[in-house]
Amino acid sequence: MAATTAVGHPVHNRAAKLFIVLAAFLVCNAVIAEFVGVKIFALEPTLGMQPFNWNLFGQSGSLSFTSGVLLWPVVFLMTDIINEYFGTRGVRFISWLTVVLIVYGFIAAYAAISLTPAGFWVEANSERGVPDMQAAFSNIFGQGMWTIAGSVTAFLVGQLIDVAVFHRIRMMTGERWIWLRATGSTAVSQLIDSFIVLYIAFVIGPQQWPMPLFLAVGSVNYAYKLLMAFLLIPLIYVTRRLIHAYLGRETSQHLQETARLSN
Repeated sequence: MAATTAVGHPVHNRAAKLFIVLAAFLVCNAVIAEFVGVKIFALEPTLGMQPFNWNLFGQSGSLSFTSGVLLWPVVFLMTDIINEYFGTRGVRFISWLTVVLIVYGFIAAYAAISLTPAGFWVEANSERGVPDMQAAFSNIFGQGMWTIAGSVTAFLVGQLIDVAVFHRIRMMTGERWIWLRATGSTAVSQLIDSFIVLYIAFVIGPQQWPMPLFLAVGSVNYAYKLLMAFLLIPLIYVTRRLIHAYLGRETSQHLQETARLSN
């Protein structure tokens, strides 16, 4: 009891609570993005616009993205903020934890799919255009092993590269230009991430995408992530300001300095 009182309970430590909140948002958004990413949507019709009929590597049509792109920008933001205040060790720990929880989530989904469905439930939504709920549930949550392997590998590799680039830029610029290390690390890591996931899931996987389609979809997805990295710059500064107000200037500067020296 005396030791706990001397050190201070983690729940009452603002830096510890900040780390928990940032990590929770990162993990939550990454896990959700993995599951909703099974849906592919067309950008222009979603915005009420006519298809652009883009032509890239011989592929044309609407700009198509996985629904996961709605949430990945939050993961990028949380990664950079954690890196800013808790260093490379903090990001690596959360990245590995996220991978474990993503795999755990898919195991739980496959376990749920294997359960024998109640007879009435299978046809419960037939009037709403879903004649077989078990088939729909299996198709949505039972993503193929190649897709799972591709997304998990891409996430982990992307995060580790992001950490390394962020740290390298920080060592060169000091505490100046947070926008440069945040955007620069995302630009490099997501270039690799965007193509790894598609290559594993759809090129060497069962669908055997042709190379032009792989390059076209990968390029469009990367362009979106790069655009979001720039659009998030103001939010990075707003978040940093809020953290400084919450922690206090002295604690914030101590965390940043410790993070800069960690590797």
